[in-house]
Order: sequence, then structure tokens, then C-alpha cells
Amino acid sequence: MTTKRILAALCAALALCLLLTGCGGKKTPAATATEDADLLAQIKESGVITIAMEGTWAPWTYHDETDKLVGYDVEVGQKIAEKLGVEAQFIEGEWDGLLAGLEAGRYDIMINGVDVTPEREQKYAFSTPYAYNRTAVIVRADDDRIQTMEDLNGLQTANTISSTYAEVAEKYGATVTGVDDLNQTMELLLSGRIDATLNAEVTFYDYMKAHPDAGLKIAAIAPEQTSVAIPMRKGEATASLLEEINNALAELAANGELKALSEKYFGTDISSN
Repeated sequence: MTTKRILAALCAALALCLLLTGCGGKKTPAATATEDADLLAQIKESGVITIAMEGTWAPWTYHDETDKLVGYDVEVGQKIAEKLGVEAQFIEGEWDGLLAGLEAGRYDIMINGVDVTPEREQKYAFSTPYAYNRTAVIVRADDDRIQTMEDLNGLQTANTISSTYAEVAEKYGATVTGVDDLNQTMELLLSGRIDATLNAEVTFYDYMKAHPDAGLKIAAIAPEQTSVAIPMRKGEATASLLEEINNALAELAANGELKALSEKYFGTDISSN
């Protein structure tokens, strides 16, 4: 084939491409319709709701001695799925990637003790709260430097970078080292490589129940109590799912199931303010 014919063939192919698809990376109507479709309807059609969580943060979500995924958030997720008439599929990952994955559409919702903050409310739609949290400053038992939240100023802490605990630590002047999970945080603290860590008060008590000789204590409690809720993508596509999840949580609160789960995993009722 001559050069002129090759060029003519290429031009024809390009013209056909532009005619059929636009060749500009635009979404086809079918793709747009799928993304804009009602998420609740898609979940019910598939029979599965995908739920993101860490699986490493007891007693919220963790693996027991048989390696089974358990925890307060796991059972809350299962009960919500039952109310929706579908199966709960849990997808585990590191904290810093969970919210990003939610935004990208890799999961339907996230249940992982997520504190509601103004910044997060700008990006995600949140359910009504299903738990309430107090932030504790955890230090080694022989360290008396921290008596108030203000004493964090100039000290070194560790938390997952996008967590509210890291934000609180930085608010009070601490320098935060990024970590993957609670176990890594505690290793840094016990080895003396950080001065403190911030976490849920109930998480500290659960950790000490499993590690009674760890040699740790709570040095201070943040004055603000935070609300824990379930985030999902914003928009019309998630509006009906948000409504149904809120209805499910209201039923679980009214019939005492949330309270029972709280007492099972935390030894106290964190489901009410």
C-alpha cells in the first residue's frame, strides 16, 4: 500500500472514531446513566452492600482469635444490611485509603468509627450518629508531662494522618507521625519513639483489657465529644440509601439493639449522647 493510501486510511479511521465516540474521553450516555442511577436500587438488585472498614481497630472492627472479622461496627453493618434485605460484604483497608475509596465509588458506605467533622461533611453525606466518642491522650504510665490538652504543644504523637485524632493533636501543637493502625501506634509509644497518641477513650480501655501489663495511661481527655456516623458519597444517587440507613439506625436505637451492641463491645452504652 502506498504512503498516500495509508494516510487516507488513517484519516478515514480517525473520522469514524470522532463520529461514533467523539474521541475526547467523554462518557457515553450508558456510563453516565449507571453512575447517576439510584445506589439503593443497585444494592437491592445485586443483593449486596459493600462496607469499607479497617479490621484492625478493636473493639470497633478487628479479627478475633479465630481470625474472624468482628466488632461493634461489623455487627452494626450486618444489622443495617438485614434491614435493607441484602448481604453485607466487608472490604478491609488502611484508614487513609478508605475515605478516598468511598469517594471513588469502590465501596457503598464506610462503617469504621468515623467522626463527623465540618471538613468531612463538605465531601460526604453522613447518616445520623450511631455512637458518640471522647478523645483521650494516651501516654506511658511513668510519663507525667501531660496534664491537659495544651501540654501536647511541641510533643510528638502518632496517628493515621487523615484521622480526627491527628487533627486534634495538631490543633494543640503536636507534631504527628503517620502510621497505619493502632498496633503500630502503640509500638511507637511503648518504645519511646513518640510522646503520646490520641484515640477513642473506649479504644484505650479495650486495648488495656487485652494488654493489662502494657504500662499505659490516659493523661487527658479532649473537652469535645464527637459524633460517629456512616459516610457515603454525596448526591441524588445516594439520597434514598441515606434515608434507609437512617431508618435502620432509628429502629436499632429504638429496640435497644445498638445499646446492647455497645455494652457487648465497649462495656458501656456509647450509642446515645
